[in-house]
Amino acid sequence: MQRVSLAEVTVNGNTAGRIDGGLLVLLGVGRGDTAKDAAYLASKTAGLRVFEGADGRMTKSVRDIGGSVLAISQFTLFGDVRRGLRPSFDGAADPETAECLYEEYVAQLRAAGLDVATGVFRARMRVESVNEGPVTILLDSTKLL
Repeated sequence: MQRVSLAEVTVNGNTAGRIDGGLLVLLGVGRGDTAKDAAYLASKTAGLRVFEGADGRMTKSVRDIGGSVLAISQFTLFGDVRRGLRPSFDGAADPETAECLYEEYVAQLRAAGLDVATGVFRARMRVESVNEGPVTILLDSTKLL
């Protein structure tokens, strides 16, 4: 996820989703992911304190600042290039599972009271953003302690 002052996704030249400030989330769904993973990531996304408070430290969440989330499904996050020069996407979930869990993630964010814009699942999208900070955070539900 990236802290952004602006993010927009277009499909075939038409705006599918746009936010004026908040978080751009590139969501990859892996083999073996479940609704529990979607819920964990949604909770973290809503509550993660990556925005600056009055003291200049990261003390505020996207909810605290009244920001929005632009959630984009991106299976290429599972691109494995350890062998050869072409990525393998064997770690990515099948499209049907991925779409279901992506939609669950978005629903959880909306249930938490966040304004959520989205791309179009399985579409070729153009994503533009202005990363503030820059701040980019990796969340991985498989690395729970």
